[in-house]
Amino acid sequence: MSNELQYLVDAWEQSVRSLSDVCAGLTEGQWNRATECPGWSIRDVVSHVIGVELELLGDPRPIHNLPSDLAHVRPDDEFSRYCEIPVDVRRCHTAAEMTGELTWVIGRRLRMLRDSDCAPETEVRGMMGRSTPYKHLLRSRTFDVWAHEQDVRRATGRPGNLDSPAAQVSRDFLLAQLPRVVAEDARIAPGHTVAFDVHGQLEFMRTVTVGPNGQAGIGEQVALAPLVTLSTDWETFARLMCGRIRPATADLKIEGDRVAAERVLAEIAVTL
Repeated sequence: MSNELQYLVDAWEQSVRSLSDVCAGLTEGQWNRATECPGWSIRDVVSHVIGVELELLGDPRPIHNLPSDLAHVRPDDEFSRYCEIPVDVRRCHTAAEMTGELTWVIGRRLRMLRDSDCAPETEVRGMMGRSTPYKHLLRSRTFDVWAHEQDVRRATGRPGNLDSPAAQVSRDFLLAQLPRVVAEDARIAPGHTVAFDVHGQLEFMRTVTVGPNGQAGIGEQVALAPLVTLSTDWETFARLMCGRIRPATADLKIEGDRVAAERVLAEIAVTL
């Protein structure tokens, strides 16, 4: 296994075991506690992690009809309905069933990952049966597990792992989305730069500059006169990009063109 893949596997393992540890002492009632992930409780978040990893193990997906009254699931959104099925079938599971299945899935999946002889660019089967390079699958799974670990930590008042290897993988995963957010979604004009100044457990400065052709690039250089500078802490930045909080309620400092800033912030959530 290459060093790159080993790092991703180790980061995934640390985060999913951390999620398991946080869930281990939860009471039956606490499993029903709402998280910032729209429509999902702690049980639902963990059910999602279990369901995806079982799918990647090759287990058959459950045959299940979703109820029609799930407000967070849009009838025309195939992906949200796809994600909801393994979640809804576990809504009657007990705390012991949830923790037991999570532990069992972690062990099986880790053996699969450690035994894999895939190269980073090997095409493998991902979610919904779509083909994706192996390193991209590992990176997205590490991000997804870490994001949901943070959902559970916030819901239980047990912060942590904000500077872990999985947090660093997640930072890079989110930063890679910013050029599209700025240039395509927020429609910032060519020649302008948007700066993101983030402090806290993971500190970084990134600038997204839109080129003459309308394509944006991201870098670490300090812009002399950015159109907009958005400053916040790492946890808030991650929550914004994961769609966990609205910009209007975030602890965020805006400098520069406020209209442009509002356009960027309106599009900054890249996942839910």
